[in-house]
Amino acid sequence: MIEGPPKPFEAGAIFRCPVLLVDEVTRKIMHLDMDAFFASVEQADNPGLRGKPVIVGGEVRGVVCAASYEARRFGVHSAMPVFQAKKLCPRAFFLPVRMGRYKEVSCAVMEILRAISPVVEQVSIDEAFVDITGTERLHGDLTVLCRRIKSLVRQSASLTCSIGIAPNKFLAKIASDYKKPDGLTIIEPERVEEFLRRLPVGKIPGVGKKTGEELRKLGIVFVADMLKFPAGYFEARFGKWGAVLHSRALGIDPSPVEPCTAPKSVSAENTLACDTDNTAELEKMLLSQAEEVGRELRKMGFRARTVTLKIKLSDFKTITRSRTLPEPFDTTDILFGTGQKLLEDLRPGQKVRLIGIGASNFYCGPSQMNIDSSGRPTARSERLDRALDQLRSRYCDDVVVRGRMIDIV
Repeated sequence: MIEGPPKPFEAGAIFRCPVLLVDEVTRKIMHLDMDAFFASVEQADNPGLRGKPVIVGGEVRGVVCAASYEARRFGVHSAMPVFQAKKLCPRAFFLPVRMGRYKEVSCAVMEILRAISPVVEQVSIDEAFVDITGTERLHGDLTVLCRRIKSLVRQSASLTCSIGIAPNKFLAKIASDYKKPDGLTIIEPERVEEFLRRLPVGKIPGVGKKTGEELRKLGIVFVADMLKFPAGYFEARFGKWGAVLHSRALGIDPSPVEPCTAPKSVSAENTLACDTDNTAELEKMLLSQAEEVGRELRKMGFRARTVTLKIKLSDFKTITRSRTLPEPFDTTDILFGTGQKLLEDLRPGQKVRLIGIGASNFYCGPSQMNIDSSGRPTARSERLDRALDQLRSRYCDDVVVRGRMIDIV
Protein backbone atom coordinates (compact mmCIF):
# COMPACT_ATOMS: atom_id res chain seq x y z
CA MET A 1 0.00 0.00 0.00
CA ILE A 2 1.36 3.42 -0.95
CA GLU A 3 1.01 5.79 2.02
CA GLY A 4 1.51 9.10 0.26
CA PRO A 5 2.81 10.82 -2.86
CA PRO A 6 6.42 10.23 -3.93
CA LYS A 7 8.91 12.40 -2.05
CA PRO A 8 10.30 14.42 -4.99
CA PHE A 9 6.97 16.22 -5.27
CA GLU A 10 6.03 18.73 -2.62
CA ALA A 11 2.56 18.76 -1.13
CA GLY A 12 0.39 21.33 -2.83
CA ALA A 13 2.34 21.31 -6.08
CA ILE A 14 0.13 21.32 -9.17
CA PHE A 15 1.22 19.18 -12.12
CA ARG A 16 -0.20 20.38 -15.40
CA CYS A 17 -0.12 19.10 -18.92
CA PRO A 18 -2.22 20.12 -21.94
CA VAL A 19 -5.86 19.92 -20.90
CA LEU A 20 -7.06 18.53 -24.23
CA LEU A 21 -5.55 16.33 -26.88
CA VAL A 22 -5.16 17.98 -30.28
CA ASP A 23 -7.89 15.92 -31.93
CA GLU A 24 -10.26 16.57 -29.03
CA VAL A 25 -10.26 20.33 -29.54
CA THR A 26 -12.32 19.94 -32.72
CA ARG A 27 -14.71 17.34 -31.31
CA LYS A 28 -18.19 18.21 -30.11
CA ILE A 29 -19.86 15.38 -28.24
CA MET A 30 -23.45 15.52 -27.03
CA HIS A 31 -24.85 13.39 -24.22
CA LEU A 32 -28.63 13.18 -23.86
CA ASP A 33 -30.11 11.73 -20.68
CA MET A 34 -33.85 11.37 -20.15
CA ASP A 35 -35.12 12.72 -16.82
CA ALA A 36 -36.40 10.03 -14.40
CA PHE A 37 -37.28 8.08 -17.53
CA PHE A 38 -39.53 5.19 -16.41
CA ALA A 39 -41.40 7.32 -13.87
CA SER A 40 -41.75 10.20 -16.34
CA VAL A 41 -43.24 7.88 -18.98
CA GLU A 42 -45.82 6.74 -16.43
CA GLN A 43 -46.69 10.36 -15.63
CA ALA A 44 -46.92 11.25 -19.31
CA ASP A 45 -49.22 8.29 -20.04
CA ASN A 46 -51.38 9.01 -16.98
CA PRO A 47 -51.79 12.79 -16.49
CA GLY A 48 -53.35 12.12 -13.07
CA LEU A 49 -49.87 11.14 -11.82
CA ARG A 50 -48.20 14.39 -12.83
CA GLY A 51 -46.78 16.31 -9.90
CA LYS A 52 -47.16 13.26 -7.64
CA PRO A 53 -44.49 10.87 -6.31
CA VAL A 54 -44.22 7.89 -8.65
CA ILE A 55 -41.99 4.88 -8.02
CA VAL A 56 -41.50 2.21 -10.67
CA GLY A 57 -40.57 -1.20 -9.30
CA GLY A 58 -43.77 -2.42 -7.79
CA GLU A 59 -42.83 -5.64 -6.02
CA VAL A 60 -42.47 -5.33 -2.24
CA ARG A 61 -39.28 -7.40 -2.27
CA GLY A 62 -37.87 -5.85 -5.43
CA VAL A 63 -35.85 -2.70 -5.95
CA VAL A 64 -36.77 0.73 -7.24
CA CYS A 65 -36.13 0.97 -10.99
CA ALA A 66 -36.97 4.68 -11.20
CA ALA A 67 -38.37 7.41 -8.99
CA SER A 68 -39.98 10.66 -10.08
CA TYR A 69 -38.43 13.89 -8.83
CA GLU A 70 -41.39 14.28 -6.47
CA ALA A 71 -40.45 10.93 -4.87
CA ARG A 72 -36.74 11.77 -4.79
CA ARG A 73 -37.46 14.67 -2.43
CA PHE A 74 -38.26 12.00 0.19
CA GLY A 75 -34.87 10.34 -0.30
CA VAL A 76 -36.05 7.62 -2.71
CA HIS A 77 -33.56 6.62 -5.40
CA SER A 78 -33.06 3.85 -7.95
CA ALA A 79 -31.72 0.48 -6.71
CA MET A 80 -33.24 1.14 -3.27
CA PRO A 81 -35.32 -1.76 -1.88
CA VAL A 82 -39.02 -1.13 -2.46
CA PHE A 83 -39.88 -1.77 1.19
CA GLN A 84 -37.48 1.02 2.19
CA ALA A 85 -38.97 3.36 -0.43
CA LYS A 86 -42.45 2.68 1.01
CA LYS A 87 -41.24 3.72 4.45
CA LEU A 88 -39.76 6.95 3.09
CA CYS A 89 -42.68 7.80 0.82
CA PRO A 90 -45.75 5.74 1.80
CA ARG A 91 -48.14 7.85 -0.30
CA ALA A 92 -46.22 7.32 -3.53
CA PHE A 93 -47.77 5.51 -6.48
CA PHE A 94 -45.92 2.20 -6.85
CA LEU A 95 -46.16 0.91 -10.42
CA PRO A 96 -44.89 -2.22 -12.20
CA VAL A 97 -42.23 -2.02 -14.88
CA ARG A 98 -43.63 -1.70 -18.43
CA MET A 99 -40.44 -2.34 -20.35
CA GLY A 100 -42.20 -2.68 -23.71
CA ARG A 101 -43.61 0.83 -23.38
CA TYR A 102 -40.27 2.29 -22.26
CA LYS A 103 -38.51 0.73 -25.24
CA GLU A 104 -41.12 2.19 -27.58
CA VAL A 105 -40.53 5.71 -26.22
CA SER A 106 -36.77 5.17 -26.24
CA CYS A 107 -36.83 4.25 -29.94
CA ALA A 108 -38.69 7.48 -30.74
CA VAL A 109 -36.08 9.55 -28.87
CA MET A 110 -33.18 7.76 -30.57
CA GLU A 111 -34.70 8.43 -33.98
CA ILE A 112 -34.69 12.15 -33.16
CA LEU A 113 -30.97 11.93 -32.40
CA ARG A 114 -30.19 9.94 -35.56
CA ALA A 115 -31.81 12.71 -37.59
CA ILE A 116 -29.24 15.09 -36.08
CA SER A 117 -26.17 12.90 -36.72
CA PRO A 118 -25.54 9.36 -37.97
CA VAL A 119 -22.98 8.82 -35.19
CA VAL A 120 -25.20 7.90 -32.22
CA GLU A 121 -24.10 5.55 -29.45
CA GLN A 122 -27.02 4.41 -27.32
CA VAL A 123 -25.55 3.36 -23.98
CA SER A 124 -28.81 2.49 -22.23
CA ILE A 125 -32.55 2.72 -22.75
CA ASP A 126 -32.59 6.37 -21.67
CA GLU A 127 -29.25 7.87 -22.69
CA ALA A 128 -27.01 8.24 -25.71
CA PHE A 129 -23.90 9.98 -26.99
CA VAL A 130 -24.00 11.85 -30.31
CA ASP A 131 -20.94 13.04 -32.22
CA ILE A 132 -22.02 16.38 -33.71
CA THR A 133 -18.53 17.41 -34.80
CA GLY A 134 -18.66 19.36 -38.06
CA THR A 135 -22.43 19.75 -38.10
CA GLU A 136 -22.40 23.46 -37.21
CA ARG A 137 -23.13 24.60 -40.77
CA LEU A 138 -26.08 22.23 -40.90
CA HIS A 139 -27.58 22.84 -37.45
CA GLY A 140 -26.21 26.25 -36.48
CA ASP A 141 -25.72 27.41 -32.91
CA LEU A 142 -25.37 24.60 -30.35
CA THR A 143 -27.82 26.15 -27.91
CA VAL A 144 -30.46 26.46 -30.65
CA LEU A 145 -29.82 22.84 -31.68
CA CYS A 146 -30.24 21.56 -28.10
CA ARG A 147 -33.45 23.51 -27.61
CA ARG A 148 -34.80 22.06 -30.85
CA ILE A 149 -34.00 18.51 -29.67
CA LYS A 150 -35.68 19.18 -26.33
CA SER A 151 -38.74 20.50 -28.13
CA LEU A 152 -38.92 17.43 -30.38
CA VAL A 153 -38.62 15.08 -27.39
CA ARG A 154 -41.35 16.99 -25.61
CA GLN A 155 -43.62 16.88 -28.67
CA SER A 156 -43.09 13.17 -29.41
CA ALA A 157 -43.14 11.78 -25.88
CA SER A 158 -44.28 14.58 -23.52
CA LEU A 159 -41.00 14.14 -21.65
CA THR A 160 -38.03 16.28 -20.67
CA CYS A 161 -34.37 15.45 -21.16
CA SER A 162 -31.05 16.91 -20.05
CA ILE A 163 -28.28 17.60 -22.57
CA GLY A 164 -24.57 18.16 -22.16
CA ILE A 165 -22.08 19.10 -24.90
CA ALA A 166 -18.32 18.98 -24.43
CA PRO A 167 -15.09 18.11 -26.29
CA ASN A 168 -15.28 14.44 -25.19
CA LYS A 169 -17.62 11.78 -23.86
CA PHE A 170 -16.87 11.82 -20.16
CA LEU A 171 -17.21 15.61 -19.96
CA ALA A 172 -20.44 15.51 -21.97
CA LYS A 173 -21.91 12.98 -19.54
CA ILE A 174 -20.98 15.15 -16.56
CA ALA A 175 -22.46 18.19 -18.34
CA SER A 176 -25.82 16.48 -18.95
CA ASP A 177 -26.13 15.76 -15.23
CA TYR A 178 -25.06 19.25 -14.19
CA LYS A 179 -28.45 21.00 -14.21
CA LYS A 180 -31.01 18.18 -14.11
CA PRO A 181 -33.89 17.99 -14.75
CA ASP A 182 -34.46 19.60 -18.16
CA GLY A 183 -30.88 20.89 -18.09
CA LEU A 184 -28.55 22.20 -20.76
CA THR A 185 -24.83 22.65 -20.18
CA ILE A 186 -22.24 23.35 -22.87
CA ILE A 187 -18.55 23.12 -21.92
CA GLU A 188 -16.38 24.92 -24.47
CA PRO A 189 -12.77 23.68 -24.84
CA GLU A 190 -11.34 26.82 -23.25
CA ARG A 191 -13.58 26.33 -20.17
CA VAL A 192 -12.63 22.71 -19.45
CA GLU A 193 -9.88 23.47 -16.93
CA GLU A 194 -12.03 25.95 -15.03
CA PHE A 195 -15.01 23.57 -15.04
CA LEU A 196 -12.98 20.65 -13.67
CA ARG A 197 -11.24 22.72 -11.01
CA ARG A 198 -14.54 23.28 -9.14
CA LEU A 199 -16.01 19.82 -9.80
CA PRO A 200 -16.37 17.36 -6.88
CA VAL A 201 -14.33 14.24 -7.66
CA GLY A 202 -17.38 12.03 -7.10
CA LYS A 203 -18.93 13.50 -10.24
CA ILE A 204 -16.38 11.71 -12.44
CA PRO A 205 -18.15 8.70 -14.01
CA GLY A 206 -16.75 5.51 -12.48
CA VAL A 207 -15.81 7.05 -9.13
CA GLY A 208 -18.06 5.14 -6.76
CA LYS A 209 -18.34 5.08 -3.01
CA LYS A 210 -15.22 2.98 -2.42
CA THR A 211 -12.93 4.95 -4.74
CA GLY A 212 -14.37 8.20 -3.43
CA GLU A 213 -13.48 7.23 0.15
CA GLU A 214 -9.92 6.33 -0.89
CA LEU A 215 -9.52 9.69 -2.62
CA ARG A 216 -10.88 11.58 0.39
CA LYS A 217 -8.26 9.90 2.56
CA LEU A 218 -5.68 11.53 0.30
CA GLY A 219 -7.33 14.92 0.76
CA ILE A 220 -8.85 14.83 -2.72
CA VAL A 221 -12.29 16.46 -2.69
CA PHE A 222 -12.33 18.34 -5.99
CA VAL A 223 -10.93 17.23 -9.34
CA ALA A 224 -8.24 19.93 -9.08
CA ASP A 225 -6.90 18.20 -5.96
CA MET A 226 -5.89 15.22 -8.08
CA LEU A 227 -3.34 17.35 -9.91
CA LYS A 228 -1.29 17.59 -6.70
CA PHE A 229 -0.19 14.04 -7.46
CA PRO A 230 1.64 12.68 -10.52
CA ALA A 231 -0.15 10.21 -12.82
CA GLY A 232 2.15 7.36 -11.78
CA TYR A 233 0.98 7.64 -8.20
CA PHE A 234 -2.64 6.91 -9.10
CA GLU A 235 -1.64 4.04 -11.39
CA ALA A 236 0.39 2.47 -8.59
CA ARG A 237 -2.49 2.83 -6.14
CA PHE A 238 -5.51 2.01 -8.35
CA GLY A 239 -3.98 0.14 -11.32
CA LYS A 240 -5.09 0.94 -14.88
CA TRP A 241 -8.16 2.75 -13.58
CA GLY A 242 -5.83 5.12 -11.70
CA ALA A 243 -4.16 6.19 -14.95
CA VAL A 244 -7.58 6.75 -16.55
CA LEU A 245 -8.71 8.71 -13.50
CA HIS A 246 -5.74 11.07 -13.73
CA SER A 247 -6.43 11.59 -17.45
CA ARG A 248 -10.01 12.51 -16.60
CA ALA A 249 -8.75 15.09 -14.11
CA LEU A 250 -6.87 16.67 -17.01
CA GLY A 251 -9.98 16.65 -19.18
CA ILE A 252 -8.69 13.91 -21.48
CA ASP A 253 -10.89 11.17 -22.94
CA PRO A 254 -10.03 10.02 -26.48
CA SER A 255 -12.74 7.33 -26.63
CA PRO A 256 -14.89 7.70 -29.78
CA VAL A 257 -18.66 7.63 -30.10
CA GLU A 258 -19.32 4.09 -31.36
CA PRO A 259 -22.71 3.74 -33.05
CA CYS A 260 -22.45 0.03 -33.83
CA THR A 261 -21.42 -1.42 -30.49
CA ALA A 262 -23.07 -4.83 -30.29
CA PRO A 263 -24.54 -6.07 -26.99
CA LYS A 264 -22.35 -8.58 -25.17
CA SER A 265 -25.06 -10.34 -23.19
CA VAL A 266 -28.80 -10.62 -22.59
CA SER A 267 -30.24 -11.50 -19.19
CA ALA A 268 -33.38 -11.49 -17.06
CA GLU A 269 -33.75 -11.81 -13.30
CA ASN A 270 -36.52 -11.55 -10.71
CA THR A 271 -36.72 -11.15 -6.95
CA LEU A 272 -39.16 -13.78 -5.70
CA ALA A 273 -42.25 -12.84 -3.69
CA CYS A 274 -41.04 -15.17 -0.91
CA ASP A 275 -37.72 -16.91 -0.35
CA THR A 276 -38.04 -20.51 -1.50
CA ASP A 277 -36.11 -23.76 -1.87
CA ASN A 278 -38.88 -25.32 -3.96
CA THR A 279 -37.10 -26.50 -7.11
CA ALA A 280 -40.32 -26.58 -9.16
CA GLU A 281 -41.04 -22.92 -8.36
CA LEU A 282 -37.48 -21.89 -9.18
CA GLU A 283 -37.55 -23.78 -12.48
CA LYS A 284 -40.88 -22.19 -13.36
CA MET A 285 -39.38 -18.73 -12.94
CA LEU A 286 -36.28 -19.83 -14.84
CA LEU A 287 -38.41 -20.94 -17.79
CA SER A 288 -40.20 -17.59 -17.89
CA GLN A 289 -36.84 -15.80 -17.94
CA ALA A 290 -35.43 -18.17 -20.58
CA GLU A 291 -38.37 -17.30 -22.85
CA GLU A 292 -37.67 -13.58 -22.38
CA VAL A 293 -33.93 -13.93 -23.03
CA GLY A 294 -34.40 -16.33 -25.95
CA ARG A 295 -36.89 -14.02 -27.61
CA GLU A 296 -34.46 -11.09 -27.30
CA LEU A 297 -31.65 -13.21 -28.80
CA ARG A 298 -33.78 -14.10 -31.81
CA LYS A 299 -34.93 -10.52 -32.22
CA MET A 300 -31.29 -9.35 -32.39
CA GLY A 301 -30.34 -12.17 -34.76
CA PHE A 302 -27.72 -13.60 -32.39
CA ARG A 303 -26.92 -17.06 -31.14
CA ALA A 304 -25.10 -17.54 -27.83
CA ARG A 305 -22.63 -20.08 -26.56
CA THR A 306 -22.61 -19.36 -22.81
CA VAL A 307 -25.44 -19.63 -20.29
CA THR A 308 -25.10 -18.00 -16.86
CA LEU A 309 -27.29 -18.74 -13.84
CA LYS A 310 -27.50 -16.16 -11.04
CA ILE A 311 -29.09 -16.68 -7.64
CA LYS A 312 -29.21 -14.59 -4.50
CA LEU A 313 -29.72 -16.54 -1.29
CA SER A 314 -31.84 -15.53 1.68
CA ASP A 315 -28.69 -14.22 3.40
CA PHE A 316 -28.15 -11.95 0.31
CA LYS A 317 -25.11 -13.93 -0.85
CA THR A 318 -24.96 -13.92 -4.68
CA ILE A 319 -23.77 -16.98 -6.62
CA THR A 320 -23.25 -17.26 -10.38
CA ARG A 321 -22.47 -20.32 -12.47
CA SER A 322 -21.80 -20.48 -16.22
CA ARG A 323 -21.59 -23.16 -18.87
CA THR A 324 -20.30 -22.78 -22.43
CA LEU A 325 -21.90 -25.09 -24.98
CA PRO A 326 -20.10 -26.60 -27.98
CA GLU A 327 -22.58 -25.10 -30.47
CA PRO A 328 -24.24 -21.66 -30.49
CA PHE A 329 -27.99 -21.60 -29.82
CA ASP A 330 -30.98 -19.24 -29.70
CA THR A 331 -33.75 -21.61 -28.60
CA THR A 332 -35.60 -21.29 -25.32
CA ASP A 333 -35.35 -25.06 -24.70
CA ILE A 334 -31.55 -25.14 -24.78
CA LEU A 335 -31.28 -21.99 -22.68
CA PHE A 336 -33.72 -23.28 -20.08
CA GLY A 337 -32.31 -26.82 -20.09
CA THR A 338 -28.78 -25.56 -19.45
CA GLY A 339 -29.96 -23.22 -16.70
CA GLN A 340 -31.92 -26.06 -15.16
CA LYS A 341 -28.80 -28.25 -15.02
CA LEU A 342 -26.76 -25.41 -13.51
CA LEU A 343 -29.39 -24.98 -10.81
CA GLU A 344 -29.44 -28.73 -10.17
CA ASP A 345 -25.63 -28.86 -9.85
CA LEU A 346 -25.53 -25.80 -7.62
CA ARG A 347 -27.65 -27.16 -4.76
CA PRO A 348 -27.65 -23.89 -2.80
CA GLY A 349 -28.58 -25.50 0.53
CA GLN A 350 -30.77 -22.60 1.64
CA LYS A 351 -33.72 -20.62 0.36
CA VAL A 352 -33.35 -18.48 -2.75
CA ARG A 353 -34.36 -14.81 -2.84
CA LEU A 354 -33.55 -13.96 -6.49
CA ILE A 355 -32.97 -16.00 -9.62
CA GLY A 356 -31.88 -15.02 -13.08
CA ILE A 357 -30.49 -16.39 -16.33
CA GLY A 358 -28.35 -14.83 -19.05
CA ALA A 359 -26.85 -15.64 -22.44
CA SER A 360 -23.50 -14.34 -23.71
CA ASN A 361 -20.55 -15.17 -25.97
CA PHE A 362 -22.55 -14.26 -29.06
CA TYR A 363 -22.14 -15.74 -32.53
CA CYS A 364 -23.68 -14.49 -35.79
CA GLY A 365 -22.68 -17.17 -38.32
CA PRO A 366 -24.45 -20.37 -39.45
CA SER A 367 -24.89 -23.20 -36.98
CA GLN A 368 -25.30 -26.94 -37.43
CA MET A 369 -28.35 -28.77 -36.09
CA ASN A 370 -28.19 -29.36 -32.33
CA ILE A 371 -30.19 -31.29 -29.76
CA ASP A 372 -32.38 -29.47 -27.23
CA SER A 373 -32.77 -30.26 -23.52
CA SER A 374 -35.33 -33.02 -24.15
CA GLY A 375 -33.28 -34.80 -26.81
CA ARG A 376 -35.19 -33.46 -29.81
CA PRO A 377 -33.53 -31.81 -32.84
CA THR A 378 -33.52 -28.04 -32.41
CA ALA A 379 -35.34 -27.50 -35.72
CA ARG A 380 -38.64 -28.27 -34.00
CA SER A 381 -37.81 -25.98 -31.06
CA GLU A 382 -36.77 -23.22 -33.46
CA ARG A 383 -40.05 -23.42 -35.37
CA LEU A 384 -42.01 -23.33 -32.12
CA ASP A 385 -40.04 -20.35 -30.79
CA ARG A 386 -40.50 -18.34 -33.95
CA ALA A 387 -44.22 -19.11 -34.11
CA LEU A 388 -44.59 -17.91 -30.50
CA ASP A 389 -42.51 -14.81 -31.26
CA GLN A 390 -44.80 -13.87 -34.14
CA LEU A 391 -47.96 -14.35 -32.09
CA ARG A 392 -46.65 -12.31 -29.17
CA SER A 393 -45.38 -9.58 -31.44
CA ARG A 394 -48.72 -9.31 -33.21
CA TYR A 395 -50.97 -9.55 -30.14
CA CYS A 396 -49.41 -9.45 -26.66
CA ASP A 397 -46.80 -11.29 -24.60
CA ASP A 398 -49.42 -13.38 -22.77
CA VAL A 399 -51.44 -14.48 -25.80
CA VAL A 400 -49.82 -17.95 -25.65
CA VAL A 401 -48.40 -19.35 -22.42
CA ARG A 402 -46.66 -22.62 -21.57
CA GLY A 403 -48.82 -24.69 -19.24
CA ARG A 404 -46.35 -24.78 -16.37
CA MET A 405 -46.11 -20.95 -16.39
CA ILE A 406 -49.84 -20.17 -16.31
CA ASP A 407 -49.88 -19.12 -12.63
CA ILE A 408 -46.90 -16.77 -13.12
CA VAL A 409 -48.75 -14.93 -15.86
